Amino acid sequence: MATQTDESPHTQADTFAPTLVRWQRLHGRHDLPWQHGDAYGVWVSEIMLQQTQVQTVIGYYARFMARFPTLAALAAAEEGSVMESWSGLGYYARARNLHRAAREIIQRFEGRFPAAIDDIASLPGVGRSTAAAIATFCFGAHEPILDGNVKRVFARVFGIEGFPGTRAVEQQMWAQARELMPASDGVAYTQALMDLGATVCTRGRPRCSDCPLRERCVARRDGRQREFPAPRPAKVRPQRLRFALLIECAGRVLLERRPGQGIWGGLLSLPELAAQNLTDAETEASRWLANHGLPDHVVEVMAPVIHGFTHFELHLVPLHITVVGSAAPLLAGEAPLHWQPLDDATEAALPAPVRKLLAQHDADRRTPRPLP
Repeated sequence: MATQTDESPHTQADTFAPTLVRWQRLHGRHDLPWQHGDAYGVWVSEIMLQQTQVQTVIGYYARFMARFPTLAALAAAEEGSVMESWSGLGYYARARNLHRAAREIIQRFEGRFPAAIDDIASLPGVGRSTAAAIATFCFGAHEPILDGNVKRVFARVFGIEGFPGTRAVEQQMWAQARELMPASDGVAYTQALMDLGATVCTRGRPRCSDCPLRERCVARRDGRQREFPAPRPAKVRPQRLRFALLIECAGRVLLERRPGQGIWGGLLSLPELAAQNLTDAETEASRWLANHGLPDHVVEVMAPVIHGFTHFELHLVPLHITVVGSAAPLLAGEAPLHWQPLDDATEAALPAPVRKLLAQHDADRRTPRPLP
């Protein structure tokens, strides 16, 4: 249920958009690197901005566009190269979908980014709100958006109760978005909603005194800014235990390309073991070494790396093995496996927890150990 403001719905629709458009022209963001660019650049930025804040995206966007300056360049690239450029940004399905979509655009739309919102929405990884933003910013459409920032603004301004991730609340917000979408100034209005949520109506410390909607905001009126939007219902995430091999040889670490689908699909990671407990993992480690022509070695059990996913918490236990001798002839020709120099391993396309683990391991091995 929504708590009504003092304005009628008709008055809200008449004044909401003009208020935001005026504010955006004076106080909004006008110098983001993807603003005023072509559809390809806007699309890349919109995909990166899913689940990631602007300040984090800016650096990744610049490096990504330098490496893949055109849609054709992205479509022609190898998936490993795309994943490497995305490494550290997280939510890697976005990168795989971006790459797939680039190739679809080449095939289905003769290399031209589609202008129709339905065509944009049909691309892998592009949802309703993202398609609307691209169509509005690049092709003159006037389509409402409803990303996380907009949901937060709507929930607070209109006092919309309930978690926005539920179907009923989201439908209510879409109805609100359609009603408020102006017939003109669509670019400035859409950018204003994004800017307001990102810079003023923030999740933790909203700057209500700077908000152009403060006089009509239900959450501010009732002192309930922290209650809107309602948080995701509490749910205990199950834990998953995994064991992996950290095999080191002559300053290199052995990495394995993961399958394209599933967790960390397409990224390089540590070889994982099919084991449910430490005893089985140590047995599996010896079997793995033998199957790959490596002599058995003493296994050092390292501290687990804990990483949270949306639906579960991963506890990854590395088993460290040092192989004496040259790494070059070992495992030659085994395509999924790759020896990576430890001193630049963090530059590879790695999942964030594995990157952190290898960075710490590299730092530890460089630190002189005290004499006994």
